[in-house]
Amino acid sequence: MRLTRMFVPTLREVPAEAEVVSHKLLLRAGMIRQVARGIYDFLPLGVRVLRKVEQIVREELTRAGAQEILLPAVCPAELWQASGRWDRYGKELLRFKDRHDREFCFGPTHEEVVTDLVRREIRSYRDVPLNLFQIQVKFRDEVRPRFGLMRGREFIMKDGYSFHLDREDCEREYDAMFAAYRRIFDRCGLQYRPVEADTGAIGGSRSHEFQVLAASGEDAIVSCTQCDYAANIEKAGIGVPTPAARVEAPAALADVATPGQRTIEEVATFLKLSADRFVKTLLYIVDGSETVVVLVRGDHTLSEPKLKDALGAQTVALAGEAEVEAATGAPVGFAGPIGLVRAVRIVADHALVGISGAVTGANKADTHLTGVDQARDFPDVVAADLRVAETDDACPRCEGRVTLQRGIEVGQVFYLGTKYSTALNATVLDAEGNERPLEMGTYGIGVTRTMAAAIEQNHDDAGIVWPLPLAPFQVVIVPVKWAEERLRTTAQRLYDELLALGVEVVLDDRDERPGVKFKDADLIGYPLRVTVGPRALERGAVELKQRRDADATEIPVDEAVARIAALVREGLAGF
Repeated sequence: MRLTRMFVPTLREVPAEAEVVSHKLLLRAGMIRQVARGIYDFLPLGVRVLRKVEQIVREELTRAGAQEILLPAVCPAELWQASGRWDRYGKELLRFKDRHDREFCFGPTHEEVVTDLVRREIRSYRDVPLNLFQIQVKFRDEVRPRFGLMRGREFIMKDGYSFHLDREDCEREYDAMFAAYRRIFDRCGLQYRPVEADTGAIGGSRSHEFQVLAASGEDAIVSCTQCDYAANIEKAGIGVPTPAARVEAPAALADVATPGQRTIEEVATFLKLSADRFVKTLLYIVDGSETVVVLVRGDHTLSEPKLKDALGAQTVALAGEAEVEAATGAPVGFAGPIGLVRAVRIVADHALVGISGAVTGANKADTHLTGVDQARDFPDVVAADLRVAETDDACPRCEGRVTLQRGIEVGQVFYLGTKYSTALNATVLDAEGNERPLEMGTYGIGVTRTMAAAIEQNHDDAGIVWPLPLAPFQVVIVPVKWAEERLRTTAQRLYDELLALGVEVVLDDRDERPGVKFKDADLIGYPLRVTVGPRALERGAVELKQRRDADATEIPVDEAVARIAALVREGLAGF
């Protein structure tokens, strides 16, 4: 392809709306343009990158035995109502009505639709296992779309779904998809970590995220320095700490006036104590009805996904002022586990087991309790791992310690069980003629997000540094003066011969200064740049520069095509 025939509107200045590196460079490199907040046009170079991600996904999933389908983007409300997600999914679900006043949504994911398809077509155990996937535009009405393709409203996703007779077979497929995802992200040339994750709005009981490691990542991930344990920070387990040493004669409980001091930070400052001396008391409404008191140490942060797991709950939500006062007899900010107005379940993080000489709310306005001793004052509390992990916490799998990294989630696999098949009555007859709900797994990859994540991980001050498998073109040929016949003829010959060998090559035939051409080549991120200049050509050579290298090397013109094609083959073979 000649650049004079291509639609590549590069920009010299960073657009004001761009925040992260990938957003800035995708705009500057002429790959995307914003239409509305979180919604983008994809220009020719951007489409080429997307198609490469999609092709890798297709090849590896087909290799793993999955079959491609295409489901409707617009989904009827009845299916989402049947699964219970119509109301639970929240405002991210784009709902609308057709001319007949029937309700629909623009699918953010397709568990309901694919389950409906399978329940109408599959009746026997002989028809499973079945693994189906699609690559399609999705829409989630993010409250605050930002960071370009990293957190858009409209995006391209690969979503896959598998159906099985029993859990054992579904777990086998989960592992097969886990392995396929590893191959996909390996072939994309990305550094990533699979991490244990919360299942969120999708549901299910087992999940892993695939996180591309990047300093700009939205997600914090925890990994052990000694073993292969890794998890999203919301899910990351913490080794059970040794109970605090017992005080021989614990101090007596005492009321202390703390007028207007509600938060841990305020009370700690007021009493001149460190936050780790406090018992933070939070009240939650569990599954819409039960009030539960949750305790964590004052310097720790509660993990709501862990709380849900510990309670075996579907939903947890902070209690409102009325619920807090009904359980404690005090306004928000003065709650504690001692002397509650009515009996409620109390759960505490492991770090509070054995704590003494602590401070907590007194369940009285403007009052806190000092001298709190867990074993004496609330001995029957149920202990669980409830807090967000921090650097140097104990690994839950070995004797090591954990460290924190930043990551960008590009894929996730879920074991769903029978959550959707039971709700939608997707059953099969087993070998004994008994009707059984299908076991399900679901598997997603953010195609557009993978494109952005690749840039977040691979860039420099000059622009994008594409991994070879994802680059829009593998090679750019830059004659420094297109008007000069000898340079033009040589560049054209190299271009034609590389094309004939199947190399993806672009010819910069613009009548521009060499500096402009070089800047655009680095900005767009072509892995290989061939410069045809008068001085080197007098010596029978051209310059070859790999995007990741600081310097170019001269190679003979007669060997250039073979050398470049070999570099491309070797580079692709490495992925």
